[in-house]
Amino acid sequence: MTIRILIADDEALLRMAFSTVLEAQPDMAPVGEAADGAQAIRLARELRPDVVLMDVRMPGIDGIEATRQVIRTSPQSRVLILTTFDLDEYAFAGLSAGASGFLLKNTRPEELLTAIRSVAAGDAVVSPRVTRRLLEHLRPHIPDGSSADPDDRLGRLSAREREVLVQVGCGLSNTEIAAVLYLAEATVKSHLGRILHKLELRDRIQAVVFAYESRLVHPA
Repeated sequence: MTIRILIADDEALLRMAFSTVLEAQPDMAPVGEAADGAQAIRLARELRPDVVLMDVRMPGIDGIEATRQVIRTSPQSRVLILTTFDLDEYAFAGLSAGASGFLLKNTRPEELLTAIRSVAAGDAVVSPRVTRRLLEHLRPHIPDGSSADPDDRLGRLSAREREVLVQVGCGLSNTEIAAVLYLAEATVKSHLGRILHKLELRDRIQAVVFAYESRLVHPA
């Protein structure tokens, strides 16, 4: 399958650089370029790309709001945010808006390509460090659940899937989960895929939030 990619960045040279890297891949095809958020929203709706590479700082509608609108109006597209600034506020805002990943622009080309493939396959691309900081950000806003019933969807999971979800909720990567539970990393990935399907969740970040909101993992 060829991954169709829309590049949204206000710097023409960066758009050209990204496009050059992508065109060299046999499984990727840049299908459009946007110089601002409004154009990104329009082109996502018209071109229906699999992945949108979204800059944060753009004139007019910024990348965060553009991400929110792309997710709402073009649900078939997944957004991978690229930014020059490793700031919590951008990671949190972008992920909350529905982005499936967050990378710095100085990421090596091979890491960018791996991230695009992962996002296109339905996975989330967020480093464990960012996930853990996201948890710290979410904890004050998550109710303790003392008066609420656990989410009924938990009953859809097997015992092993619950164990995997607990570790995901703690911010562990697939490699770390495999080590903790003595599983192959491929097995962990399979479990996670089934968890997302059974719980009707979009990606790993939603799984983290679900683990807290369902009281499977407690802020501590």
